[in-house]
Amino acid sequence: MATRWDPWEEFMSLKEAMDRLLEESFVLPRPYVRERLYRLPVDVYTTADAVVINAPMAGVKPEDVDITIEGDTVTIKGEVKPPAENVDYLIQERRYGPFSRTIRLNIPVEPDKAEANFENGLLIITIPKAEAIKPKTIKVVKK
Repeated sequence: MATRWDPWEEFMSLKEAMDRLLEESFVLPRPYVRERLYRLPVDVYTTADAVVINAPMAGVKPEDVDITIEGDTVTIKGEVKPPAENVDYLIQERRYGPFSRTIRLNIPVEPDKAEANFENGLLIITIPKAEAIKPKTIKVVKK
């Protein structure tokens, strides 16, 4: 199944990257940058029967993640708790704070049958495809 290309999606990603670069480098004080909502990276792929979403969630507890599926749109929200406080960091590169990601699948799915699991710091969401789009095999009968 082909996915429709949206040129604005890539443009917005570039805009967001530039905004982030400018904010973190020149504009915002460090405490504000750390508390910003950040975009959760994901991998999304399809199998014959389902759509699978993988999102890295190192340091996040399953109870701190909310997943909402409305139609063909999936929203993942949560928060990475801040690391140790009252310490002087030599290097601090890990992101923490609230995160959110909304993904439009453009494939009819069955949200009631969706499953979510944590495996080695990776959130795996499996959403079955709707029966209407699954391939059907038709046998030819000789008369």
